[in-house]
Amino acid sequence: MEAALVEARACRATGDVPVGAVVVDASGRVVATGRNEREARQDPTAHAEVLALRAAAAVTGDWHLAEHTLVVTLEPCVMCAGAILAARVPRVVFGAWDPKAGATGSVYDVARDRRLPHRSEVVGGVLEAPCAAVLDEFFAARR
Repeated sequence: MEAALVEARACRATGDVPVGAVVVDASGRVVATGRNEREARQDPTAHAEVLALRAAAAVTGDWHLAEHTLVVTLEPCVMCAGAILAARVPRVVFGAWDPKAGATGSVYDVARDRRLPHRSEVVGGVLEAPCAAVLDEFFAARR
């Protein structure tokens, strides 16, 4: 989660909402990273999770990330939860809960929906306070 927080803090340079993500292999080695770049790229799909998954697929040469874990500072949204399932990621670990748009346990639970052909284990609240603090600081500066 510390590596994901580094990515989130790097969003300061672009003005993007500070969310960071890393994909780790079975041994815990970071394979790829991502951070929100919607503002930087003017791309509504440039969420940290999507960019990290794309980078991991490029590094591994396989879009099936069945032996990997996605670690992200904020609970994934519906789009990102769909991307996680499409990549066959078996485990998602996140920091801060998203009570407005979360899709891995708070508002929705897409990642564990038994009606879908693939599901992920979800572990939420890891280093929740520092993950939430990065977001709180960002939004406090905009009010």
